[in-house]
Amino acid sequence: MKRYGILDTITGPADLRGLSYDSLSVLCASLREFIVDSVSKTGGHLASNLGVVELAVALEREFDSSRDRIIYDVGHQSYVHKILTGRRDRFGTLRQYGGLSGFMRPEESDTDPCVTGHASNSVSVALGMAHARTIRNQKYHVVAVIGDGAMTGGMAYEALNSAGTSGEPLLVVLNDNNMSIAQNVGGLSRHLSRLRVSPRYLHAKARVKERLARIPGGAAVSRAISRAKARVKRFVLPTSLFEQMGFTYLGPVDGHDLKSVCELLAQAKKMKKPVLLHVMTQKGRGYAPSEQEPEKYHGVSSFDPLTGRFEAAGEMDFSTFFGKELCSFAEKDGRICAITAAMPSGTGLGPFAFRFPTRFFDVGIAEEHAAAMAAGMSAQGLLPVVAIYSTFLQRAYDQLIHDVAISGLHVVFCVDRAGIVGADGATHNGVLDVAFLRAIPGMKIFCPSNFAELRSMLSDALYHEEGPIAIRYPRGAEGAFQRDTSAEPAACVREAERPDAVLLTHGILVNEALAAARLLEERGLRTQVWKVNRIDGALKEQLGRISEQADWCVVLEDVVQSGGLGETMAQIHRGRLDLLNTGDRFLPHGSVSDIYRVCGIDAESVADYITEKRKAGGNGLG
Repeated sequence: MKRYGILDTITGPADLRGLSYDSLSVLCASLREFIVDSVSKTGGHLASNLGVVELAVALEREFDSSRDRIIYDVGHQSYVHKILTGRRDRFGTLRQYGGLSGFMRPEESDTDPCVTGHASNSVSVALGMAHARTIRNQKYHVVAVIGDGAMTGGMAYEALNSAGTSGEPLLVVLNDNNMSIAQNVGGLSRHLSRLRVSPRYLHAKARVKERLARIPGGAAVSRAISRAKARVKRFVLPTSLFEQMGFTYLGPVDGHDLKSVCELLAQAKKMKKPVLLHVMTQKGRGYAPSEQEPEKYHGVSSFDPLTGRFEAAGEMDFSTFFGKELCSFAEKDGRICAITAAMPSGTGLGPFAFRFPTRFFDVGIAEEHAAAMAAGMSAQGLLPVVAIYSTFLQRAYDQLIHDVAISGLHVVFCVDRAGIVGADGATHNGVLDVAFLRAIPGMKIFCPSNFAELRSMLSDALYHEEGPIAIRYPRGAEGAFQRDTSAEPAACVREAERPDAVLLTHGILVNEALAAARLLEERGLRTQVWKVNRIDGALKEQLGRISEQADWCVVLEDVVQSGGLGETMAQIHRGRLDLLNTGDRFLPHGSVSDIYRVCGIDAESVADYITEKRKAGGNGLG
């Protein structure tokens, strides 16, 4: 087993407090080596974790994460925290079924204060914990670590506005790895910034205020100095936004200067008020490939740690195919615009952004804004296409209703990562979108099973429909079923005379349904397979046709039961009905095939279920 030097001697955060800064720097190098080696095998978030090594070590050294509450926004940069809090030996199970989560999970460790996975919520949660501390008269520190990317989400500013005026002792660490907050300008600004990050300056400032308070008129002098200083800062430092919200601003500080970060954290701990520490870091630091291409190495599959080369690229996936097809339509139609929320690469819109820069809009982590902006575009005659992950679209629910659906505006929502996503777990599995989209009057949901159907449905959504439309498709490549049945609202994709059972499904899960039907045929059971392509106001009529095909219907879905097709079929079907779905629960992380098996919706599980029920001769709602 490979050894990692000083890291092998660390059993917990307490061990950090006895190390010199030189030794801590050596530890940081060992942590980077360990993370690269481990993530190269399991996949995961690489560049973001390499960028926060010193910051994470400093936080564990200066705070007690078993008692203090340290919240990493999103949590995709919490690997060092996990390694130092007793989970290093399990790191080989990262993102695997039954293994460590790629995000913070309290069930893993009491040092993880909350579930994480989505961006921009850390300051809100931290403020809630700070209020609880005050109300319950307890003593612990609360820290929110938020990146400059997450700061593009409006919720972060709502929370900062509330936290700054709360009076609660609270530390917000702004991890700025992309200079998205305006740089300081000019020599005077740089000089004052250096002063502000100097602990000597901070101590001197405290001493001056203390001495002024002891002399007659000293308080007035202190206030006058503060006002003068504030006027100068407003001209030369980009701190006024945070300070006007009520925060004491510290920084910016080099986030890889461990000693400076530790000293400022120690200083912030003593301040009994809201403090924002601005830390500058380099995403991907310490591993040359990720330093050069941090976006490419943000979320990675397995790769060769020596060369940085990824395993051979697989087949084209739905996201890439969608991006390619949208470019084809946009080439001929200048009304088409593409909108995404900080996911141009993930949603396949990179080529669109390159080819049509004036019609591409990345709004940052602001899904609400994306939906409302699309409504404005549609109202003025454009054809907006909004590409957002299923679980991220949840943020824009009010805008889907208020800004788009009530006015019947023609906006196409391309819902990426629908269904089971897998390794990212509960916060990323798109198992709720059918339920929440179906509840919106006038919303139509298209469910392509393959690339040919995605192309046809995108064309129909753009040119043959009105009002809001959602096209939901999964992460990854298409399966064996590659026929285009999109012209039919519901299509029979496997015939069977006098079937013993009808399998009803939608989307990519048709591949599991067809495979299950083949297994059942080998066991002497005739199974007909139907696939729903459109979920809209005519759904009951379509399901009524399917219901007539056999007495026994099994509805197979990769979404929760509530609000799914199965519940609608239950209102119609008079024979036997069984519902196989993800259940009304949140799912664990693991591969897609693992989670299919957990839910009992993979081909073998479905075939076994039908076989056993047939033998038992049972009846009722499954």
